[in-house]
Amino acid sequence: MEYYCLLLLWICCQLGFNNCFNIDTKTHKIIKGPKQAQFGYTVQQHVAAGGEKWLLVGAPYEMNGPHQTGDVYKCSINRRNNGCSKLNLGRISLTNVSERKDKMRLGMTLTSNPVDNSFVACGPLWSYECGSSYYSTGICSRVNASFKFSRTIIYGKCETYMDIVIVLDGSNSIYPWYEVQAFLINILQKFYIGPGQIQVGVLQYGEKVVHEFKLSDYKSVEEVVKRARSINQRGGEETNTALGINVARSQAFKHGGRRGAKKVMIVITDGESHDSADLQQVIKDCEKDGITRYAIAVLGYYNRRGINPEAFLNEIKYIASDPDDKHFFNVTDEAALKDIVDALGERIFSLEGTSKNGTAFGLQMSQAGFSAHNVEDGILVGAVGAYDWNGGVLKETRQGKVVPPKSSYSLEFPEELKNHGAYLGYTVTSVVSARNGRLIVAGAPRFNHTGKVIIFTLKNSGELTILHSLKGQQIGSYYGSEIAPVDIDGDGITDNLLVAAPMFFSGGLEKGKVYIYRLTELNRFILEGALEIHNGGQNARFGSALAPVPDVNGDGFNDLVVGAPLEDDHKGAIYVFFSQQSRILRKYKQRIAAADLAPGLQYFGRSIHGTMDMNNDGSVDLAVGSLGAVVLLWSRSVIRIYTTVRFEPSKINIFVKDCQRGGKDVTCMSAIVCLNVTARTAIPPAQEIGIKYNVSIAERRFNPRAVLDNPAKLQPQNLTLLPGVETCKHIYFHVMETTDYARPIVFVVQVGLQGSDHGPVLDDSWPTVMRTELPFWNGCDEDERCMPDLALQSTTDLMTRNEGRSEGLWRIIEGNRRRMVVDVRLENKGENAYSARLNITYTPNLRFSSLIVKDTSDIKIDCYAEIKPRNEKICNVSAPFMRAKSQVSFRLEFEFSPTVVLDHVRVVLEANSDGEETNAADNSEEIYYSLNYEADLLFTRESHPSRYDIKSELALEEPGVIGPPFNLTFQIQNLGYFPVRDLQLNIEIPEMSKNGNRLLQISDFYIDKVSPESLNRTRSGPEEKVKGFVKI
Repeated sequence: MEYYCLLLLWICCQLGFNNCFNIDTKTHKIIKGPKQAQFGYTVQQHVAAGGEKWLLVGAPYEMNGPHQTGDVYKCSINRRNNGCSKLNLGRISLTNVSERKDKMRLGMTLTSNPVDNSFVACGPLWSYECGSSYYSTGICSRVNASFKFSRTIIYGKCETYMDIVIVLDGSNSIYPWYEVQAFLINILQKFYIGPGQIQVGVLQYGEKVVHEFKLSDYKSVEEVVKRARSINQRGGEETNTALGINVARSQAFKHGGRRGAKKVMIVITDGESHDSADLQQVIKDCEKDGITRYAIAVLGYYNRRGINPEAFLNEIKYIASDPDDKHFFNVTDEAALKDIVDALGERIFSLEGTSKNGTAFGLQMSQAGFSAHNVEDGILVGAVGAYDWNGGVLKETRQGKVVPPKSSYSLEFPEELKNHGAYLGYTVTSVVSARNGRLIVAGAPRFNHTGKVIIFTLKNSGELTILHSLKGQQIGSYYGSEIAPVDIDGDGITDNLLVAAPMFFSGGLEKGKVYIYRLTELNRFILEGALEIHNGGQNARFGSALAPVPDVNGDGFNDLVVGAPLEDDHKGAIYVFFSQQSRILRKYKQRIAAADLAPGLQYFGRSIHGTMDMNNDGSVDLAVGSLGAVVLLWSRSVIRIYTTVRFEPSKINIFVKDCQRGGKDVTCMSAIVCLNVTARTAIPPAQEIGIKYNVSIAERRFNPRAVLDNPAKLQPQNLTLLPGVETCKHIYFHVMETTDYARPIVFVVQVGLQGSDHGPVLDDSWPTVMRTELPFWNGCDEDERCMPDLALQSTTDLMTRNEGRSEGLWRIIEGNRRRMVVDVRLENKGENAYSARLNITYTPNLRFSSLIVKDTSDIKIDCYAEIKPRNEKICNVSAPFMRAKSQVSFRLEFEFSPTVVLDHVRVVLEANSDGEETNAADNSEEIYYSLNYEADLLFTRESHPSRYDIKSELALEEPGVIGPPFNLTFQIQNLGYFPVRDLQLNIEIPEMSKNGNRLLQISDFYIDKVSPESLNRTRSGPEEKVKGFVKI
């Protein structure tokens, strides 16, 4: 036994058998980048135009010139120098806004679209100038398959994004002109002129209309004011206000006007128009074009001449947009224009940024691009800062932007919790249900401090409907900061939704936790458990990255990789979880720690992506981000080694000794061991696979029944195989003489790989040890069913005294007999009887003494007592089998019990085996006799004195007068073996003479063995003496 254990231990050490996992940690590739740029914060596997494979790596702290904009690197994995180059997305500037790109964190979000091989990189802290403020709305850049920037995704516009055209009355009646010019300069200085904000154009009219400068001519307040200072009064005898307004509408807003900008017109005049008949149509056209009109009536001309201005005021009110109290101004003269500058500016700005759904102000600090997710008709963008930091999810489609109103979230994000900052959109993804198709899922890790995940639909009209919500369990766990759908069986329907809480506190440590929800056919999300690690330390942040990956181990089910970037003192680790059927296995299959890959890695596992075969070997590979580096982990092919063993001949015939080994006749045999390698995951068909195999015979005994001919075969043998090609080897061995034919010989083949560091790995669900049983031939017919026919015959030595013949069913037991002998003959008239046995039961008055084989038969009979009952013996006959046509005679001896005396004796013999008996009627014998026991008693008498003379004249004259004493002693002795029951002793003493005279009187009586009161029930045992004494 000790030898066998040491042998197995040696085999395991030599062959290197271990758990199968196929993420290679020996030949990984590390692509390094600038740590200070946070290179590796995000990573995506990507296919560019032409099919070349790249890694996209986010570096959100990357410098571009003097600004820390962030950027994205593309890294070729096929070049020796890693081929990383910056895409310089951070240098791309928007000309139509006054942007601030510093610290916008471009590359913090990175998502690749395998449909068109484009990708989106976002900088959620990108901001732009709006008035006197900077709004961090976030920005996303879409890049095509050729790594060319295609377009920008921005949500929300500046509140001052408007085109303003000022229409000045320059007719002769305006006086003094410098007052008008001063007003113009003052109001221009109130405007936030610049890209993405306000641009201004000025035209002057009288009889004719002149464009002083157009909307696109100047880009700053300074430039516009400088130009305004040089505007001179054009003059004119007529005031054609309708003409001036119409030219502004039809021409000024087209010369440099911007799509989407609010159109504002400011009309300044001091008198009724000469073309008032045209005003109605002109104003109608302005309304149609969406132009907001502010009208200012200067009453200086009327006041200086004492003219009633009522008609003039009515005309100006008609020009102004409704309502008049917000759009109409009048001043007493030109000098009073300076008094309405502030009021006019406030009214203009009060209109800016408002919209029908009231969403513009809610997106000012939206930080759109904190997360992103591709769907069929666009891109979903998480905006954690939207709606007072409660967050939201936006959508970019070819038809435009989709911005759900704040009210859409009110049921799950009530107003009373608005100050908590839920951060909805921290992460966004989608699931596919069998019932409703694609559903959007977004996380809000700060909701009510415990976190929440909502599942909803979003139409391109902006209608958002929340269907379900999932809530976190622990304050501060950041539940919902990372979410991922998993389609385990690859049918296109989501099976599980994973929700991470990377700051979950457990066992006194902040380890992290990943919740698993099952998506039912009724679109319900049922919590089925969680993934946790029990060996991680403080701040492991398990769940900081979730990466569903295609089937890694070839079992047909997609798998999962989870990052724990702060484990091992911030070095980091990732965990690989396999799936089965519709569930993710709770115990991780492989843990890959940064410390096992290379020294100096930090935050390994902060980002993970694995959807592609990066090295063209047919297996999915992993890209894992860390601080300043990305690690490419190759998947190794998973194989199975199929082992078959057949024997020649197929059974051991112990009756044939066809060779000699060590001078002894033995049975020689051979085993044909065939090995074949099949791949569970992709593998090149011509790849040679080096395996090791070891052959042994599992014999746990000092003298084994079977031995290999060449002991060197115990050493592991190397073999090179091609996938799908079977190779066979002959192994020769011999079987020694043995009596153990019942148990088969076990032939063991153990397989493994020659090298564990490279090439494929073994499927750990497939056995590497093949145990094949080689049975013994049972010597029976071809059907291998043995049909024995056991028969019993028996006689006993219990005889009567009459001529040695039996007397019915009665037997007399002599007083000196102590034993009973049963002579038995057991014969097998049929085929071999395997596990032949004899059951012996007997009555309690017998004690089993011995079983002695009478003749010179080689058949052995070994008996042992059953624990229950006591009066039974089971004997194995010629183990392991009793040969066909064999017989054995033996003698059974029993001792009679001296304490248990029965009126009968019974012995039952029953022979059986594992075979099917041909005739079971003669398999048993019963010996039953009623018993009579022969008693052997000795009776003696003694008197003292020995004689006593009675004279005729003597008589007992008076009662109580006693004569000379006369003592009589009687003794009964049992000389036999068995006790005597119900012994009766009758003693007669002469008391009267013939004539009636009293002769004797008993004066005393006692028994030295039994008390006188129990005399009637007294019995004596063997060799027991009973003595009685009578005194007369």
